[in-house]
Amino acid sequence: MSEALHHGRDHWPRRLGAAAPVLPILIVSALVFFDLIGGSGMTWVPLLATGPALAATTCGPRGVLYVGLLAAALSVTLGIRGGAADASELAVALAALLVVTLACALTSALRGRRERVLAAVRSVAEAAQHALLQPIPATVGPFRVAVRYSAAAAEARIGGDLYALVSTPYGVRLIVGDVRGKGLPAVGTAALVLGVFREAAHDEPDLLAVVARIERSLARNLGSDDFVTAVVAGYPGDGQLEVVNCGHAPPLLVRDSVVVPVEPDRPAPPLGLRTLSGETPALQVLPFADGDQLLLYTDGVTEARNRDREFYPLAEGLARHTCDEPSRTVTALHDELLNHVGGQLHDDAALLLLCIPPQVPAPASGARGTARPATTPR
Repeated sequence: MSEALHHGRDHWPRRLGAAAPVLPILIVSALVFFDLIGGSGMTWVPLLATGPALAATTCGPRGVLYVGLLAAALSVTLGIRGGAADASELAVALAALLVVTLACALTSALRGRRERVLAAVRSVAEAAQHALLQPIPATVGPFRVAVRYSAAAAEARIGGDLYALVSTPYGVRLIVGDVRGKGLPAVGTAALVLGVFREAAHDEPDLLAVVARIERSLARNLGSDDFVTAVVAGYPGDGQLEVVNCGHAPPLLVRDSVVVPVEPDRPAPPLGLRTLSGETPALQVLPFADGDQLLLYTDGVTEARNRDREFYPLAEGLARHTCDEPSRTVTALHDELLNHVGGQLHDDAALLLLCIPPQVPAPASGARGTARPATTPR
């Protein structure tokens, strides 16, 4: 809903500009004003072509023609008022103005067509992203969850980072990963990984078996140089979190306002490379109690650089912005990340934060403001 409103806000200034090209008309009026003050006759007439040229960048073809015709009428008026010595001079200036107007109108029509094509492509990309990266609700099982994803290809709004979180008979399970490469091949690989994960998460009681199914699928479908780094985690519901790290950046655990990276006990290769290394991932079990938080992310976050080529300090940012509401924390981290890089990311970036809300102690029996059980009179 909010995205639709945002697109609506993007369109109405263009419609207003196409119907009433205010700025080009003001420029033409200013040039006429200077000519009238200086009494220079034909001197300012060639500059009137800036009106339709500027209108081509903001208006539709009709607005460009309006400005061009206005500039032509004013150029004739200025030429007659200035007493042009040679009528051919005025005719040449007028012809040049009309040619510029027609060229700018054509340019405006082509620009509008490209914008419509781009809008259609973006709508298809958004639909593909929603199908690939399905929206995650704010509450899944015992967790509060927040996700923020930004594709480096801002116009496409889709990239090679992946995430998913599902509630299964074996507890809540999730994956955050990063596909090697960019573009449509990376999107296809991400779709493959997510499809296998969602299926295996519901079928396999063992988290390592889920990872093994993803590995087998990638081994059949990927090239020898392709791979996917990923963290697969599960919460069986007994106060413990299972983590399998396959060559991915370590998640960040927040406990008692202290941020600690969850380094794997035994490093494992990325998904798709097990046959080359012969190593298998290990299951890491962490205590995860009420109030704990876990942030999973992709390397587009930690490898983002500012103008001084300094990496974004994610752990420090998480320590600054941690609160009991995951959506506020993730939004603050994302905004700080964009400020760090100057507003434009150069790689896909994903943030997924989950936490178990701290339990609020029940009020003591008989405390003020609490209802007392009714007693039966003897």
